[in-house]
Amino acid sequence: MAIMPPFRPRQAWSDIKSFIGHRDRDHLIGLTLSILTVAIILVVFFADSKVNTSPGRSVTYVELYESNRTDEEIVARQQADKEAIEARAKKRQEEFQKIDDALERAGL
Repeated sequence: MAIMPPFRPRQAWSDIKSFIGHRDRDHLIGLTLSILTVAIILVVFFADSKVNTSPGRSVTYVELYESNRTDEEIVARQQADKEAIEARAKKRQEEFQKIDDALERAGL
């Protein structure tokens, strides 16, 4: 003997129609809202699964140097690059400091 009888769609549909036919308005509103809530959640999950599933394109720039550079030229270029990176970091830090000051003035 089976614990649960096999699922029959026609029987399930007739059970739903019977349930709806013998309920008052409040129960029908609850049924409608519960079905709508589940449907919205399923739609959101299916729609969200299609968003940002693969990484976007990224561009990599390669800088070519001459093979006959001297060590002094290499060191000078590295120093210039280091100074540019530090300048960008300092500028970014100043921007964050401005935001932090604005938030402190706002009381946050």
